[in-house]
Amino acid sequence: MHVGMAAIFQNTGRQVTDRQVYRNELSLAEMAEPLGFESIWSVEHHFTDYTMCPDVVQFLSYMAGRTRTVKLGSMVVVLPWHDPMRAAEQISMLDNLSDGRMILGLGRGAGKVEFDGFRLDMGESRERFVEYAEAMLEGLESGVMRYDGRHYKQPPAAIRPAPFKSFRGRTYAAAVSPESAMIMARLGVGLLIIPQKPWREVEKELTEYKKLFREINGVEPPKPVSAGWVFVDSSADRAREMAMTYIGGYYRTVLDHYQFAGDHIRTTKGYEYYVKMNEKLHTYGDEKAIEFFADLQVYGTPEQVHGKIVKINQQTANKAFVGVFSYAGMPHQEAVRNMTQFAREVMPEVRKIDVGEEIDRAVDLPDHRFKSAAE
Repeated sequence: MHVGMAAIFQNTGRQVTDRQVYRNELSLAEMAEPLGFESIWSVEHHFTDYTMCPDVVQFLSYMAGRTRTVKLGSMVVVLPWHDPMRAAEQISMLDNLSDGRMILGLGRGAGKVEFDGFRLDMGESRERFVEYAEAMLEGLESGVMRYDGRHYKQPPAAIRPAPFKSFRGRTYAAAVSPESAMIMARLGVGLLIIPQKPWREVEKELTEYKKLFREINGVEPPKPVSAGWVFVDSSADRAREMAMTYIGGYYRTVLDHYQFAGDHIRTTKGYEYYVKMNEKLHTYGDEKAIEFFADLQVYGTPEQVHGKIVKINQQTANKAFVGVFSYAGMPHQEAVRNMTQFAREVMPEVRKIDVGEEIDRAVDLPDHRFKSAAE
């Protein structure tokens, strides 16, 4: 199994400056390749302490210059917040800079504060995501962006530097709702699983996604990539205590940022599935929701952590696991210890899990496509 790490740049409680958060998270990212991690990821968010990576492609471009072999993953680029032409250029540029090491992750966003900050109607996000993704994915294959949709119109324009390697087989999308999973099947992309609902629901949706993917595309879908918040410690008791403090603390920031309990969720088109989350929060309260989320994640002794990752693989047939090791104001030295212990005592066993598929199955594209595209 492929094993990666993600830096998410949280400044929970503003205990330190934003600059110090960046210094700490960059130091963790630079540890990844020497420790044996196979990929580095980050997320896109704006305007709050929740996570402070407003341009994930820029961060990955920096890491491309600081590393030699690790893959570089976006978890995710939120398409409705971008001009698709510009996003395609940035993605192709990173892939050229890194000699084809990018893993493309896409999403549509769910934070009202971010849609408001960008002066966008959150109720249009699903429609915009579909149009932007169709335009960009086709553009990255053909070398030319062109689209005539309701929300996006693009006269033919070449992507330069030209894409040199297909993104089919190395593109994934986050899909929280069943409706989004079906959209990803139609787009022909793999799934990025962020644990936040019962695994039995995830398994059911994966089965439906795989069936539809085969029907539409005539091939097997890429196996999913699964992420998880990790806390490993030699003491099982300490691991659980710290998990409830920091993984639980992380989920508090999720509730604050996304406002899942807010009234807007009930009236926003395209977020009908989130109404269930809204209802559960009102029924069970924040504390139960926080404990539930923490127990979906990966914490415990090295043996317990390995066992939980094996269980996730059995439930989802994922081909990659991406761990988050620093979050919710965790002291930097604790994060360093957490990530290092995982790399030394857990990762070697996780990498032995036979998944039968690389994280990127992309092929080189014929150069002649881009000669006509650039004319």
